[in-house]
Amino acid sequence: MTEESSTGTTSRLTNLLTIFAVALRLGLTSFGGPIAHIGFFHQEYVANRRWLSERRFSDLVALCHFLPGPTSSQVGIAVGITRGGLLGGLLAWIAFTAPSAAILIAFGFGITEFDNLLEGSWLNGLKIAAVAVVAQALWGMSTSLAPDKTRATIAIISAIAILLSPIAFTIVIVILIAGAYGWFRFHHYVDESSTEDNTYAIPKTLGITFALLFFLLLIGLPLIRVFLDDIDILNIFDGFFRSGSLVFGGGHVVLPTLESETVANGWLTAEQFIAGYGASQAIPGPLFTFSAYLGTVMNIGPGGIPGALIALIAIFLPSFLLVIAILPFWNQLSQANNVRAALVAINAAVVGILAAALFDPVWTSSIKEPQDFALAAAAFGLLMFWKLPSWLVVILCAVAGVGLAAIT
Repeated sequence: MTEESSTGTTSRLTNLLTIFAVALRLGLTSFGGPIAHIGFFHQEYVANRRWLSERRFSDLVALCHFLPGPTSSQVGIAVGITRGGLLGGLLAWIAFTAPSAAILIAFGFGITEFDNLLEGSWLNGLKIAAVAVVAQALWGMSTSLAPDKTRATIAIISAIAILLSPIAFTIVIVILIAGAYGWFRFHHYVDESSTEDNTYAIPKTLGITFALLFFLLLIGLPLIRVFLDDIDILNIFDGFFRSGSLVFGGGHVVLPTLESETVANGWLTAEQFIAGYGASQAIPGPLFTFSAYLGTVMNIGPGGIPGALIALIAIFLPSFLLVIAILPFWNQLSQANNVRAALVAINAAVVGILAAALFDPVWTSSIKEPQDFALAAAAFGLLMFWKLPSWLVVILCAVAGVGLAAIT
């Protein structure tokens, strides 16, 4: 190996380690959900390190809002790819995801080993905190994504359709209809300012290959389950892969699909589901790591750490496949007005999807008594007006749950 090649190898290794270290710090400190995560990313990647320009970063955020899956994780993956190629994207995801996944796996073991944890009064406070956190997310998303009469109407109709329809794929149908409507009718919402050249060092042939692999898994896994429905690992992988593939808006919006895949199929109880979701609000990092908790406690498959890894990889895999599939073509797509117009309507529908999730399963599983509503209102006030971090509000609600039980 020549001195020049050795220097190049060392420089690449240093670059990859830096990507990992920066993403790990973000994974340990990024509280507040996907919108807050984007703020952390902007500060670190654009303002502090100048790895991307303002325009390139905003276009990546727009791309990841358009794709199904966890928006902030996808942005992190895309930034990692921009900085260090495919390996950089993988390291950025591992570092950002690992802290919250590890915490939730440990919480899952606690729930599994000590069944009486689910009977504690602290759990009621944890579930009530989830109501406040989802309500805060709904409020924030509605003001930015459905701020006018037309988009608010799309959100309301979407929520009604999801709450009243018995069809499992109603969410997907709502997204498709909203996107089609926006494609033809929402051009006046599109910012037609010029965009920066967004080219990436990924061959278009690789992008096409990953796109084909995504659709092959999305369509093929359910078909295989028809003939091999007794293989638990296959069922788990398919359920979580589809959850990561068919959810726009990420984060809280994944709740109804995960609930239908797990609780509705009897893989765990509603109490276990809400307990894990509440715990996930008290930690940094992406909410999709909630899947690691589910994989740990579910009564099918290997459970424990193997089950957690299966669920975690399955729910995030679509993000990798889709980000890598579309980046080589994003320069052209990002300038297409029809695409941006469809995204505007889809984002409005996402608000409705989240509103439906706030009622079921979050509200229906948490608010039983007047004091429950009182605590939820107090938690919402602390989040919205006192600007307390969500992890602190979750802890306070858990303590308040114990206090309410003692005086009632």
